[in-house]
Amino acid sequence: MANVCVVGAQWGDEGKGKIVDWLSERADVVARFQGGHNAGHTLVIDGKVFKLHALPSGVVRGGKLSVIGNGVVLDPWHLVKEIETIRGQGVEISPETLVIAENTPLILPFHGELDRARESQNAVARIGTTGRGIGPAYEDKVGRRVIRVADLADAATLALRVDRALVHHNALRAGLGLEPIDRDGLIADLEAIAPQILPYAAPVWKLLNEKRKAGKRILFEGAQGSLLDIDFGTYPYVTSSNVIAGQAATGVGVGPGAIDYVLGIVKAYTTRVGEGPFPTELDDADGQRLGERGHEFGTTTGRKRRCGWFDAALVRQTCAISGIDGICLTKLDVLDGFEVLKICVGYELDGARLDHLPTAADQQARCRPVYEQMPGWSETTRGARSWAELPAQAIKYVRRIEELIDCPVALLSTSPEREDTILVRDPFAD
Repeated sequence: MANVCVVGAQWGDEGKGKIVDWLSERADVVARFQGGHNAGHTLVIDGKVFKLHALPSGVVRGGKLSVIGNGVVLDPWHLVKEIETIRGQGVEISPETLVIAENTPLILPFHGELDRARESQNAVARIGTTGRGIGPAYEDKVGRRVIRVADLADAATLALRVDRALVHHNALRAGLGLEPIDRDGLIADLEAIAPQILPYAAPVWKLLNEKRKAGKRILFEGAQGSLLDIDFGTYPYVTSSNVIAGQAATGVGVGPGAIDYVLGIVKAYTTRVGEGPFPTELDDADGQRLGERGHEFGTTTGRKRRCGWFDAALVRQTCAISGIDGICLTKLDVLDGFEVLKICVGYELDGARLDHLPTAADQQARCRPVYEQMPGWSETTRGARSWAELPAQAIKYVRRIEELIDCPVALLSTSPEREDTILVRDPFAD
């Protein structure tokens, strides 16, 4: 049976949560493979709104196993609060329904303090992070000084890991004018949270390989978007992990052959939160209209998202990098009523025509979009559940996007509600 990997193919906020939840009905396991609680997934199910940050989107589906992989960085205190919140909304969460990889790195309070201090003191070029410590936690992972879930089970190991981390962090904090970390207080806090985390811990690599051998379907869930990838995004205005589909294998401990289909989630227009280049950004009435109709505010930060026309050149680029087999086009209904729609098909840079966004930051900032115009439609697409319910011009818009990004549309989402989804091609059937 096919295993599906879901990734965002723009700058995040594409609607992955709803689609992962929708697809999870066909899956047995939903595995989150990267990112932290800086990501935000909003699900609307029968009018009830669920806001998830650390938990996999499949957690709201009964009878599914949700997995947090080692590619994630995890704030244990946030996770406990999030579990309590979702339980309060009537969702059962237990070690039978949620598993955390034993080698998952932990986000500690000093990671968030460092994150925020850097942003506030960086007058040169702010990145626009969420300030939740994700970047510093990944730095510690690479620096071999992070504390992992398994370390919570042994007091001596935990103390050793804390001491190693503090040698580095107290020196950093001194340079930023921050007080030294309270070692004993930190260890006491970790020992207190450990009993609430350890029951979920397991060797996820072993579990998922056993599930594969048993013929179970796995849905690999990414967070954020490909244009925020640490290697292939608009660096340095990116996240601190690999976001593209290739990370799904290393982020949970399976081979690349475990992924049979890659589904890219793409808005019918473009948005971005935080700093960085955005060639199709609109600072006019059309941009304001997209933001208002699309309710474009970050799930995690509440920050207003920057809005612009669909950028086919960028999505063609991310489809190639992630090996995307098909896309899900979301928020088509937000475009209802526009007389004219524009699609970016390439860029002009210093008089030259480009079909992709260059790597150098200074060149990205100078790129100007080359647009193709299409007539809009006056009818509504909101809530449509079949091609027959879509206006002819909306179908033409979708088909033109397919041509420009060189990738077919597998699903269409026409509202935040779970069932307002048009299935063109079932990714699990491949």
